[in-house]
Amino acid sequence: MVERKPIIVGNWKMHKTISETRTTLSALRAAVQDVDSVDIGVAPPFTSLSAAAEVLLGSNIALAAQNMHCRDTGAFTGEVSPPMLLDAGVTHVILGHSERRELFGETDDLIATKVEAALAHRMVPILCVGETQGQREANETVSVVTGQLSGALRQLRGADLESLVVAYEPIWAIGTGLTATPGQAQQVHEIIRDFIGDLLGRAVAERLRIQYGGSVKPDNAAELLTQPDIDGALVGGASLEAESLAAIVRAC
Repeated sequence: MVERKPIIVGNWKMHKTISETRTTLSALRAAVQDVDSVDIGVAPPFTSLSAAAEVLLGSNIALAAQNMHCRDTGAFTGEVSPPMLLDAGVTHVILGHSERRELFGETDDLIATKVEAALAHRMVPILCVGETQGQREANETVSVVTGQLSGALRQLRGADLESLVVAYEPIWAIGTGLTATPGQAQQVHEIIRDFIGDLLGRAVAERLRIQYGGSVKPDNAAELLTQPDIDGALVGGASLEAESLAAIVRAC
């Protein structure tokens, strides 16, 4: 069995000013400075990326962006390009988050171009997939999740996915206080790994890291992260406090 290093990433969404970012990341850096068995990342808002990079320089915490455009330059008002993110110190980027899909109409085709752009610029794409409550109740979880994976990865080969991270985030468990049970989460993670195995080969699937995202907190992290196909977490609200995110890292 392939050993996969766990990865915990905090997604701050539209929270924190530059000064709040500095304070929180300074505390987080101190709290996890002795951790080397887990990859750790934080995704502040765009306005705080450069300040975050300064605080995290030389630390064991990677800097992630919450989104990006697929093109390097152009007349795309309000967008941020891969080279801009690299220049700010970003190494990871969250793509296809359910809020981007639902609130901003991002399609599988668009997300696919972003994944390809991230890989082309040697950034680690964190590809988010997941179903709504209605889709789960209609027994559509498998078709929705595998459809999103197929749409986003259709142009890629196994070698392209060495750095890819997939985040399974059941939409019904994001910001609701609801959490998939460890068994429910493990079941979908296993489906994802099997699907990637069929698509790109079992060796690729065994190396792929799959995070769980959906109301992960210090008190439920350990049970979730002991599941065989759960390789970390994409953490929302619980990542806004350094102590809380550090506790999830230690649970991992």
